Parts: sequence; structure tokens; C-alpha cells
Amino acid sequence: MTGSGSADVVVVGNGVLGLSVAVEIARRDPEVRVTVAGPPERPMAATVAAGAMLNCFAEVTRYTTTHPAYQARFAVARRALDLWPQWLEALAEDAGPEAGTVARASYSDGTFVVLSSKSGPIGAENFQAVHAAAVAHDEPHEFVAAEEVDGLRPALDSRPSQILHLPREGSVDARAVLRALEAAARGLGVEIVPDAVRALLTGEQAVTGVCLADGSVLAADTVVLAAGAASGALAADVLPPGAVPPVLHGTGASLRVRRTPSTGPGARHVLRTPNRAATCGLHVVPLNPLGEQYVGASNLLTCDPVSGPEFGSLHALMRQVCEQLDQGIRFSRIQQWMVGARPVPLDCFPLIGTCSLRGLVFATGTYRDGFHCSPVIARHLAAVVLGDGEKSGDFAWFTPERAPIQTMPAQQAVAETADHAADSMYEQGHSVSFYGGIPLRDFVRSRTQALYDSLTVPVALAPEIVIPQFLVPQAADNDQAALQLKTYLRAAHAHHGPWTDPAADTRPPREVTAVAPRTA
Repeated sequence: MTGSGSADVVVVGNGVLGLSVAVEIARRDPEVRVTVAGPPERPMAATVAAGAMLNCFAEVTRYTTTHPAYQARFAVARRALDLWPQWLEALAEDAGPEAGTVARASYSDGTFVVLSSKSGPIGAENFQAVHAAAVAHDEPHEFVAAEEVDGLRPALDSRPSQILHLPREGSVDARAVLRALEAAARGLGVEIVPDAVRALLTGEQAVTGVCLADGSVLAADTVVLAAGAASGALAADVLPPGAVPPVLHGTGASLRVRRTPSTGPGARHVLRTPNRAATCGLHVVPLNPLGEQYVGASNLLTCDPVSGPEFGSLHALMRQVCEQLDQGIRFSRIQQWMVGARPVPLDCFPLIGTCSLRGLVFATGTYRDGFHCSPVIARHLAAVVLGDGEKSGDFAWFTPERAPIQTMPAQQAVAETADHAADSMYEQGHSVSFYGGIPLRDFVRSRTQALYDSLTVPVALAPEIVIPQFLVPQAADNDQAALQLKTYLRAAHAHHGPWTDPAADTRPPREVTAVAPRTA
């Protein structure tokens, strides 16, 4: 595209969130001119590398009930779990018989959460939290024996101690759903522009459109920022310093494999561990055709984009999946490597809704929850964009223009980081003779405390933010991440004022709203 064009709404980003928002707006008001801009290759997009587990309860951790922001995120995920069957059927209808049928057929029901004997204390606590949440919310579940789970074949020293079946939590093929979303969008009259957005355009304290990579301009009164991990840099160019938490790049890799005849087709339901120390759970997800599986996933959080995942992370992923879930996977044939970057705000909570720049709407920062929660986020933001009087509800916690959400005091965060690092090392097979993990914990605690002491503005950070940025060996002499953190914290403190005590911070951030309802 060259020259200029216009739309009522421009959606920046053609992943699952961007396309879902565009489809929902077009469904509700066919008169609204919606354009989605994004490169067709989707380089480093999280959606194309996603396992697309439709997991809510299986994602629960020991933190879920400890702070209202965690509870709000869980509530959104529960609504998505209920909505997915209806959403998938509607998508299949809108996408047409070819793409719609494939997307519908990719659905597989049931998730088995496997607590391996190789799991550390944090994984075990997260497993118990999954069960407690299922009980508390009357979610169907049952404990099952290992021999009852098709496709579960762990190594002898990794045999599961407990397995929880969640029959309502399944999976879809992310690639099939993405193709269906694109087909549905086109069928509903959404214009697809195959180019990346280089910059947001503004004037008189409002967004006025976007500039594409080829220099073209798309004018619009409403811009939905759904560019994944690239959203942070685009927003930083048009909002005051410190207004919005920076978006980190959670680079991860996954594999699509094909089983060999000697090992059979493998599990036809999701096999996964609970979320582990400072990372997600191991998971194996069934794909079509029969005998293909998705294996995931690694995760490395960095302030700046990287060219790909770490070799060592992939080595650990493949070894642990074979050990803890299915030894037969080691004989599978790799069909495809998939790499993407999850959008992860510094405080690890989503950026959803409006901000002080009139017409700019955020749909990003969803970390691991974007695919699963996309139907609920799309419905919420479509109502916001169309001025349908949507109440913020749980989304009030995720207003983009906010100080970083802190769910615990800084001193507790230091101790949590030490626990996560030691637990992660245990799961990797490391051990310290006689002394156990005590020296490692002390080392991590000391390094983390030194980082916190160097911050002029105190903040409690999640272990998965601290460990890869500041504690791993290759980060020992790298001050760039620390400089970026300090610069942001000073700016955020100046923009938002002093933080409140996390223990007393039980109200959502004040919403900053300057969006005018779009008018046709």
C-alpha cells in the first residue's frame, strides 16, 4: 500500500487479539469501517507459536487468590472458558466452510494436569492451588491414575504423584483459528492491510491514525493497539514517559512433531504440568491430523527483542517433556519450529482499555493468557470502541495508564525470587552436595537484594522478570536492563506519584479515559 487511506477504526496487529477485536466490531456494527494492519508473515508474533490451550483452572498458581489483580485475571479467564464453545461456532460460521471447518475440527476437549515427581515445591503448591480453585468454583474435575491417561508415558524417575483431569479445558490449533479469524474478518468487510505499522500518528491530544512501514498513512479516529510485544515501543512514542508499564519480550519456542508408527498417535487431550518456578508448565497438545502434536514451550523475558530462543532452554524443554510427559516424543519427527514473543508488561498484568490519548485503545500485555482470553477481551473492547456503555468490571485492574501493580512487598519479592531460582535449578536436575539448595538461595537472595537496593524507586518484581534479566551468568555484566528499569521507575514515579503499600493496594488503578465513542 502506498499513499494514504482512512478507516473508522484501525487495528494495529494481525494476531489473535487484533483480529478478534476487528471481527467483533464488524459483527456488532457492519457500518463501521475497520482496517487491520500487520505483516502477513507475523514475525515473532506470539499467536503463531501458541499452543492455544483453553486453560483457566490449569493456569492457577499459589498466587491467584492473594491479590485482587490476580483474581480479576482469573475471572476473565473463567468467562473465556465458558465462552469458547459459542465463540468457536460463531467463528466457524463467519469464516466459511473451508477455514471454519478446519478451525472447528481442531478443538480437543480435556486437560490432564500432571504433577511429576520431578516437580519442585512451587509446582506442587501450584497443583494444589489448581485443585482448590476447581473445588471452590464447582468446576468439574477428578483425580485419575496414570494408567488411565492415554499417551502419558513418563520416565521411571519422573512418574506422577498426582493427576487432575479438567474435562472442560481443552485446546484448539492456533494456526487454524488464526486462518479462520482472517477469513471471517474479510467476510465481514474488514480491510486487511499487509504491512507493519511504523508509528502512531497524533494531533491535539488524540490519535489521528498510523504510519505504515512503506510510508503510507491510514487516518482513523480510533486505533486499537494489538501489536503484541511491539506495542510497548509504539505506545512509548506517543505517551508521556512512565505512563504505561514497559512491555517486555517473552521469547519462546515450540515444536510441531509427527509421531512414528511404533509409538502410536499419542495423547488426544492436553497433557501438561502445573505452572512451574518462574515459567509456564510443560505441555503436549494434540493437533490435526491424527499423530501430530504441539510441544511447548520455552520462555525468556528480555527488555529488548531478541532474534530467537536460547539453545539451552530448548534443550531443557525437550528433555523435560520426554521425561515428565511422554518418552515416545523423543522418536517423533520434527515438522516445524515455531518462535514468538509473548507481550509481558513489567508487572505481568495485561494492558486493556483506553488511555489519556483520545482514541487510543490498548489490547496487549496478556503474557500467556492472550489466546484463551481473546473472546472476552474482544467483546469488551468492541463495546468500548462502539460506545456501548460497557462497564470496566474486572478489566479496571488492567487500565494501561497505571503505576506498576505490586502484589507483595519488595522484601517478600526478594525471597520469592530466591525460592523460584532454587526450585528451577532443582527441576533442571542441579544439586549442591550436602548443603542442598541453601547456598543457591542465599546467592540469589543476595544478588536480588543488591538489585533492589540500587533502585531509587522501590518496586516488587516477579521472579520471571528478575531471574533472566539480572541473575543468569550472561546478565552479570550487563547493566542495560538495570538502566532501563531505573529510567522507567523514575518516570513512572514522576507521572503517577508515589506507590501505595502493596498490602493496602486492594483497589484497581484509576482509569484514565479520553476516548470518544466512534461515530459513523
